[in-house]
Amino acid sequence: MTTDTAVTRGRYRRIMRFAWRYMLQAWWYELILPRIGLGAFVARGRAARIQRIARRFHDLAVDLGGLMIKVGQFMSSRLDVLPPEITKELESLQDEVPAVPFPAIREHAEAELGMPLDRAYASFDEAPLAAASLGQAHRATLRPADADDTGFADVVVKIQRPGIEQVVDVDLTALRRVASVLSRVRMVRQHVDLPALIEEFAATSLEEIDYFHEAANAARFAENFAGDPRVSVPEVAWERSNRRVLTLEDVSAIKINDQEGLRAAGIDPNAVARVFAEVMFDQLFVDGYFHADPHPGNLFVTPRADAAEGEPPFRLTFVDFGMMGEVPDRLRHGLQQLMIAVAARNSRQLVQAIRDVGVLLPTADTGELERAMGQLFSRFGGMGFADLQEVDIREFEDFAVEFGDAMRSLPFQLPENFLLIIRAVSLTSGMCSSLNPKFNMWDAVEPYAQQLLRDERGNVVKAFAKEAVSIGGLMMRMPRRVDDLITRLDDGKLTVDMSRLERRFARLEGLIRRAVSMMLFAALLIGGALLRASDLTFGVVLMSVSVLPALHALLGGFGPRRPS
Repeated sequence: MTTDTAVTRGRYRRIMRFAWRYMLQAWWYELILPRIGLGAFVARGRAARIQRIARRFHDLAVDLGGLMIKVGQFMSSRLDVLPPEITKELESLQDEVPAVPFPAIREHAEAELGMPLDRAYASFDEAPLAAASLGQAHRATLRPADADDTGFADVVVKIQRPGIEQVVDVDLTALRRVASVLSRVRMVRQHVDLPALIEEFAATSLEEIDYFHEAANAARFAENFAGDPRVSVPEVAWERSNRRVLTLEDVSAIKINDQEGLRAAGIDPNAVARVFAEVMFDQLFVDGYFHADPHPGNLFVTPRADAAEGEPPFRLTFVDFGMMGEVPDRLRHGLQQLMIAVAARNSRQLVQAIRDVGVLLPTADTGELERAMGQLFSRFGGMGFADLQEVDIREFEDFAVEFGDAMRSLPFQLPENFLLIIRAVSLTSGMCSSLNPKFNMWDAVEPYAQQLLRDERGNVVKAFAKEAVSIGGLMMRMPRRVDDLITRLDDGKLTVDMSRLERRFARLEGLIRRAVSMMLFAALLIGGALLRASDLTFGVVLMSVSVLPALHALLGGFGPRRPS
């Protein structure tokens, strides 16, 4: 047996050993002990137990490196699927990626380029500029002939970690095996499509280890902003690039969050916040293709001395195009239908729109959610901000508990595209607020909301007409349905579905209810912002209603449960 094979098998066994150990622990605590009357004991120690597992996975990931760190980073962002005890513990993996020693990097890069580094580059910095889970970056300088061909000399060279493709293959094999086993457990299968989640992660990881894919992303992004003085993108030195080595123009400038550096260069941070928001929303609403990881390390502000009148005296430079997102037609259409349902206060149509977007799994029984949303519309639908301030906080808390009961049994996960949108918007909002504490996200969104409303107005009218026909048909069928119901009562054939009570006993406390509530909060808030462009009063009302699921997200995980 070769050394590489032994290492590969050892890695696979360590991952599977960890998985089996904690799957058996979960089976014992969550299935066996509650059946012998120890449910309260299990519930008391659940948070600490989950946190302990997450901490041990953190240690395993740091020890194994490679894709396991990526797995931890991926899980730390999946608030829709995993409880906060896990995501909080794994957050630190974003910054705990050890660098590969330079001799190994040199050997790997030279094998890929087919020549020594001192022949490929005029100079090469041995100290890494940055280290990531799948590769690391070094500064270098092109040789004069290459610099003449490309038009630039200073470059950043991204190099894959040696053997990363084999590591990815082994880790994905183990993860698929674990997902296959867990998907046979009814409690898991009802709440999340785990194999699909793993395949989503696999697709993202395989794209990221193909640097030609990243180069293509950069080219597409640059094409979308061609001729736009607000944005620049690093050029690719194709003669020194392949699937495992990527050589890019070094565009390092002032980091977007370096406010002292911005002011020293005569650049107003408030203006940077405004332009950054405009550029990000252009990507989301106009191009439908966006940078999904716009954190400070991937954004520079480059001063411009040649800015024309009306143009900003700087440009935003984006780097690292490994994580990009798209707004597919299905998602856009689903959000439009969601907006119509909110405007019509139609809880059934709202839930169907959420299902169409891909948030709810096909097996979801949405009756309780429809009733909860109907209660939300009827109780709070006509209130503005001032009215809501007069409502007793205990009423909000009571509604949060009832709303949580409707959330717990729903099998859902947020689609990858939707998660990337949320990630991009969250990072944009956070960055803009740090640059300008008075920054108003909705003022930045409003022009796009107005355009979306104009573009979709004809579809909105058609949808309302279709809904009216549907309601008319229901009214025509109602007398016959009432008559059938009375007949079944007389004959003693009416049965009652008790499955809802059975499901309640099997629910895991607190499972992803806050993430669902935040998704609904965002839906109502966006719907209100869109409608505000044409109907200020009703738009404000809808944005006010969004407070309720937000309150559940904040309060629903605390306090005593109501008896079922």
